[in-house]
Amino acid sequence: MAKDKKRYKRRGRRSKTRGFASWSLGKKIGAILGGTLVTVAAIGAVIVASKLSKINTVKLDTDKLSVSKEAKKRGSGYLNVALFGVDSRDNDLDKGTRSDTIMIASLNKKTMKVKIASIYRDTLSEQEDGTLNKINAAYSYGGPEGALSVLNKNLDMNIEHYVTVNFNSMIDIVDSVGGIDIDVQEDEVPYICGYVQEIMKVTGKLSPGVTEPGTQTLNGVQATAYARIRYTAGDDFRRAERQRAVLQKVVEKLQQASPAQLNKIIDKVFPEVSTNFTMTEILEYAKDAFDYELGETTGFPFDKTTDTLGNVGSVVIPVTMESNVKQLHSFFYGESDNYDVSSTVSDISAKIEKKAGNRDADTDESTQEFMQQPEETYSGNSGTTKNSSGSTGTTGSTSYRSGTSGNSGTSGSTGTTGSTTGSTTGTSTGSGTSTGTGSGTTGSTGTTGNGTSTGDTSTGTGGESTGGEGTTE
Repeated sequence: MAKDKKRYKRRGRRSKTRGFASWSLGKKIGAILGGTLVTVAAIGAVIVASKLSKINTVKLDTDKLSVSKEAKKRGSGYLNVALFGVDSRDNDLDKGTRSDTIMIASLNKKTMKVKIASIYRDTLSEQEDGTLNKINAAYSYGGPEGALSVLNKNLDMNIEHYVTVNFNSMIDIVDSVGGIDIDVQEDEVPYICGYVQEIMKVTGKLSPGVTEPGTQTLNGVQATAYARIRYTAGDDFRRAERQRAVLQKVVEKLQQASPAQLNKIIDKVFPEVSTNFTMTEILEYAKDAFDYELGETTGFPFDKTTDTLGNVGSVVIPVTMESNVKQLHSFFYGESDNYDVSSTVSDISAKIEKKAGNRDADTDESTQEFMQQPEETYSGNSGTTKNSSGSTGTTGSTSYRSGTSGNSGTSGSTGTTGSTTGSTTGTSTGSGTSTGTGSGTTGSTGTTGNGTSTGDTSTGTGGESTGGEGTTE
């Protein structure tokens, strides 16, 4: 037993001399740091997982996305993502909502450059069931899976990922980065104010309107309103440009954001986003996010015209789908002499030509006809107008509907214009009554102006004076 006990003691001493106490200082520090890093990494993984869990992640059936073998081969080395902005006031980001914004972002994994193409939402295209309809109908009928399928089938693309956002997410992103600088044109001011009112009503977020043109910092509500304008010259084509401009400004701000800002954006925006990116994929692409460079942007189709077709409505007609798809591939992937569109795209192109006839492309987007837009009503901001004798009257509210809004009637010397209402046919009338108080012998009288707008031409005639007398001093 003594021997056993002795051997036991020796083993004890031997184990002590080989333990932590005998390690060198460098080895001890390494062990401590290693353990700390593992702990930090584990905590970081938990935090990241908790953040990403807020995203509405959807699993799509890749076999139903209509990606051909040729498209997959041609798009190798690129990550193509469809970006959808849906007309949803809540967090319903699935089918049943209109995709007012459709973009394709293509990342060249080698150069780290991103190119973006807006797909005009009214583009005539073949749907999953073989019928011809506006391309934004695909999301409404089939959700993101159906929308990706239609994009891939009509454009020979290999898009397997998507990101969908709504009004709230765009507002929150812009606000979180401190707003974006936009050069607002004079004809855009009243529409921004009108959309601001509508957006405030449906989101509960408060914001002033825009009072004058020029470069200025727009908050989230104002930037979203700006991106929705579609009634100025250029119609929906110009709106797509505005949307790309907003996206570009947001990306620039995000790449300059601090970790604290990014954390705030993630907490606020992720619950308002739907995507089929997995957590692994998000982490993989996120680590290079600050190296991505936003390059050229464009709109599709390139060569086009507009018309109203039976059973479809007002549409953008590609002239032709074949030639436009070739241009799109050249834009994303560069010139290639060996690329010919698939037989599927050729068949769709012939189908569109049969439906719409042999067309010539319009050379100037600003001269194309105004598209018949979905009916939409909102109330404009009230403002103030100073009259000629020093007093101030209040302008009437403005209500716009789809179509071209009419001009208000000619205002009197002291009064202000009244409300203006435009109809869906593009004809509108305005009338108003106002009374002012002036300094001097008597106050000027207000007037009622009556105006009529038909088509693209507006005429106005002065109305009779109905305002009461002003006060005397």
